[in-house]
Amino acid sequence: MKAAILGTGVIGAGWAARFLLAGWDVAVHDPAPGAEERLTATLDAARRSLPMLSEVALPPEGTLSFGTLEEAVKGAIWVQESAPERLDLKHEIWGKVLEHAASDAVLASSTSGFTPTALNGGAGLVIVAHPFNPVYLIPLVELVGQDTAQAAELLRGIGMYSLEITAEIDGHIADRLLESVWREALWLVNDGIATTEQIDEAIRMGFGLRWAQMGLFETYRLGGGDGGFAQFLAQFGPALKWPWSHLTDVPDLDDALVQKIAAQSDAQSGHLTTAELTTLRDANLVALLRALKQRDSGAGKLLNAHDKSLTPPPPPPGPEPLVTLRRTIPVDWTDYNGHMNESRYGQLWSDAGDTILVAIGMGPESPGAQGATWFTVDNHIRYLAECHAGDACEVRTTVLMAEGKKLRMHHEMFVGETLSASCTQLLLHIDLATRRSAPPAPQVAEKMGEYATAHQILAAQHT
Repeated sequence: MKAAILGTGVIGAGWAARFLLAGWDVAVHDPAPGAEERLTATLDAARRSLPMLSEVALPPEGTLSFGTLEEAVKGAIWVQESAPERLDLKHEIWGKVLEHAASDAVLASSTSGFTPTALNGGAGLVIVAHPFNPVYLIPLVELVGQDTAQAAELLRGIGMYSLEITAEIDGHIADRLLESVWREALWLVNDGIATTEQIDEAIRMGFGLRWAQMGLFETYRLGGGDGGFAQFLAQFGPALKWPWSHLTDVPDLDDALVQKIAAQSDAQSGHLTTAELTTLRDANLVALLRALKQRDSGAGKLLNAHDKSLTPPPPPPGPEPLVTLRRTIPVDWTDYNGHMNESRYGQLWSDAGDTILVAIGMGPESPGAQGATWFTVDNHIRYLAECHAGDACEVRTTVLMAEGKKLRMHHEMFVGETLSASCTQLLLHIDLATRRSAPPAPQVAEKMGEYATAHQILAAQHT
């Protein structure tokens, strides 16, 4: 599949990275100077951070090309325009696109403010697909238009969350909410009540943590206790009439206020380059999103579902070691030494072993797993080379023994062609009713035997 990306600013480059790392071919058009350099910097950041979100390997990258608008659009099934917020410029671009785009292509604009009616002049061909920076990590895309079903399905395939909005309004949903906070923050600085750093601390140390997992209304529901939202509104609703907020009023952004904000921001973050801030932001986003994955909550639920869609079927029995896991080492798996912590290797062997359990009919959703499971009772691990965040690794597994209640496997972890660690693992089949070892079901034992038989020669090399 091919996507055409028109514009390589922060948003356009992020779109290109998201599509490319999802396995799409990406054709880019941007006549502005430095377009390729901007895109390269974004791709470098995305290639490091996006694979860390997943417990499985991403698809192979698509091909990237630069060219004219006509070359970019030709054959694309998704055309994404991310030009500056000037309606005349967007009209000019879409006029050219419509001359060359396929009739069934998704035509989408990243506009943060304009409605589809304004973009189309009433024609109804272009939809809004408004993402959030960095596009390669943040899953939300606001979709607005007459028919967004095809767009939502394609976005689901690249791991994004489509918020389909039926009503048109300037600024859509998320930016209107952000605009209200942004206006109030400007007044707080303008009036000398808070600095830029104090405002940021109020968000990241307070309600920002709640919003990341529960949003606004679900957070406030808890504020009402057992009485729910009705109790919350009864208690706090009257305060809405108090003159706490400037709402739509905007302070005059004169030179004095601009310099005040800029100076405070420089004092807060000026010691970091843009590249350093980007790396810090992306690493923190990966860690936060991975925490939500563990709880299967918020954006984490979306990421888990996407992982499931990318997980290949378990390998069939064969004479060679089985590739049981491909993934990238995430940033939250490393310690103060800068390399992968020894506790995280246990997760690798567990996940690799689970691939074999799925293959023999003992995965979490397998009929053979009802009322039974496998417990790891022994691991012998060798640490052979350092592994770092961003390293792509592969685990190759040999079934050493499958007899009765016992399953013994040997896992080898490779980074490139370097053997970085190995583990010999013993599992016991457990009856969950008694919490004691018991023979597996006959069909499970039969599948175990097929893998052990296929690996007889390899097993002899490891004993």
